[in-house]
Amino acid sequence: VPPVSYMHICETESFSMGVFLLRSGACIPLHDHPGMNGMLKVLYGTLRIACMDTLPPAAAASPPPAGAGGPCHRALFRSRQQYTPASPPCLLSPHTDNLHQIDAVDGPAAFLDILAPPYDPQHGRDCHYYRLLEGPPAGAEPPGLPREVWLMETPQAADFWCGGEPYPGPRVCL
Repeated sequence: VPPVSYMHICETESFSMGVFLLRSGACIPLHDHPGMNGMLKVLYGTLRIACMDTLPPAAAASPPPAGAGGPCHRALFRSRQQYTPASPPCLLSPHTDNLHQIDAVDGPAAFLDILAPPYDPQHGRDCHYYRLLEGPPAGAEPPGLPREVWLMETPQAADFWCGGEPYPGPRVCL
């Protein structure tokens, strides 16, 4: 059983729309949407969304951690918030909140996902995954936000995959 399922609603050259379903405790790992705008609206449950912005290489205030083992990128860790159906949508742009991690909190959750334009690897819009290269000492409170962090680009995590679900709603015609 996949930890996350995707229900495709529609896609055009301009945007894609679907619903993600997260099982209790599931996480969509830290990833990006290069050159894309997005809207995430919680439909059910509670999500914790951590958002980051990429920083230009010249902005690095400190060197990457030793032994990172892969390409490293500097980022601004901007926010970590909980979202419910009563919350406004989480919005991302090509330069703001474009990197994010999504965790289901205290049970399953579902959210509407709209990306404009949609993923298209032939045009440089392919998803990349990252790992935060720092963490608070065991038992310590997480450091305050916003703050600069180092990220390492990684392959998709072995324990994350996304299954498909049929869309039972009305046909979307544009």
